Amino acid sequence: MLISILIIISLSFMLFTKMQKNKKLQNETAELKKSLDNMDEQAKIIVRTDIELNRTQEGLDKKITGLYALQRISHSISMTLIEDQIFKRLSPENLEELGFEKGLILLWDNEKENFILKTAIGYAEEDRDIITSYLNSAKEHFLKLTSKDEAISSVSLPDNFSDTNALHNIFRAKYFILSPILPNQNNRGFIFVATEKDDTLITEGDEELIKILATQISQGLENARLFEKTWSVQQELEKKVAERTQELASALEEAKKMSRRKTDFISSTSHELRTPLTSIKGYAAILLTGKLGKIPTEARERLEKINRHSDELGHIVNDLLDISRIESGKVTMSLEPCDLREIINKTDDLLSDQLKEKKINLEILVKPKEFQVLTDPAQIVRVFINLIGNAMKFTPAGGKISISAQKKDRMVQVDLSDTGCGIPQDALESIFEEFFRVENPINQEVKGTGLGLALVKHIIEAHQGKIWVKSKTGAGSIFSFTLPQG
Repeated sequence: MLISILIIISLSFMLFTKMQKNKKLQNETAELKKSLDNMDEQAKIIVRTDIELNRTQEGLDKKITGLYALQRISHSISMTLIEDQIFKRLSPENLEELGFEKGLILLWDNEKENFILKTAIGYAEEDRDIITSYLNSAKEHFLKLTSKDEAISSVSLPDNFSDTNALHNIFRAKYFILSPILPNQNNRGFIFVATEKDDTLITEGDEELIKILATQISQGLENARLFEKTWSVQQELEKKVAERTQELASALEEAKKMSRRKTDFISSTSHELRTPLTSIKGYAAILLTGKLGKIPTEARERLEKINRHSDELGHIVNDLLDISRIESGKVTMSLEPCDLREIINKTDDLLSDQLKEKKINLEILVKPKEFQVLTDPAQIVRVFINLIGNAMKFTPAGGKISISAQKKDRMVQVDLSDTGCGIPQDALESIFEEFFRVENPINQEVKGTGLGLALVKHIIEAHQGKIWVKSKTGAGSIFSFTLPQG
């Protein structure tokens, strides 16, 4: 009986041990399944992130290419006052950069009461005749387009606008955009761009680009027509010169508004592109930390590639933002307490070779830790670089540039003086205006855009400071500006 009991106990112990092993095996199996599920989820996230990055990169490349093309076309249009030349500014290369391979510009002729074709890209001669005939047979629909400032596309055509199928067939296009050309005077019309590519996606951004292009053409036509009319009237009646000058001033103001609109569009688009880039980079960074599980080597390489390309795209967007800030005069400052002498020393290091080459002595009369200023140090370095660089241009070899400072009403006033040729009194009020350059023999030899001092003024004013200049021809100049104490 004792043997039986021992056998039972032994069997029970073996059964218990086996059950424990089975339970441990089940737990290990569950953990393994959980790890496999996590890896599967990570793989899905990687694929989705990669797809989103590719789409964002393609969209970004398309928008950046379109913006650069629009900038070049706009500049080209603004450089001519001959109406026929304006229509030639839209080339096949520019059109392709905007994302289309076909384009038309038509103007309404009030005397003939029909549309006249001014530009045709991507169409054979017989196609042009067919399109012009169709437009004039359905002119009431297209005349409505020139009555309001709205762009329409193949994906946003009003139901009662025209026969959609006929438009696709006659224009030989899969997707297209039409935008009115609306000069204030004389005939109006519209611009049409199209593509036969099936994978093209027409967006509101595309419509906005073409609308801005139509506005630039409108402004170019307006300027050309105003110029021609002003010239004719000037030859015939001297008394109308003042009226025409006023019209040109209004046209110039309108051109400035269009320029601001273009700059705002570039800035807005760049900001919008930052959001998906930040999201993509964030997902990639989270995965690379390994917090969601161990990343396979192949997956890590792809994630690092995603991270790297996100940074590259971010640099492009930041470059666009910098351009728009300079054009609009808006500068974002990151203020922090800084030692004024340290900022001047950084500038001295950057310009020391140029100063030695021109044999100009830079005298720094500001002691270390003597003045604390609340500034964005990188931007104030740009201020000193521009002011010292400007002084070097007009200071002869053997001359001197001095920098001193003093406290005034909770501000620090910085004075930068030189022994250069000086500035005429009649130019002092305009010296900080964009594109202004003093008329003198030295300036004719020195290259410059007239933007350096204007940029300095914007930066100083963004620091809640002021800038001014005292000068006399032949007696050098003193540029002074104020910064808040740190």
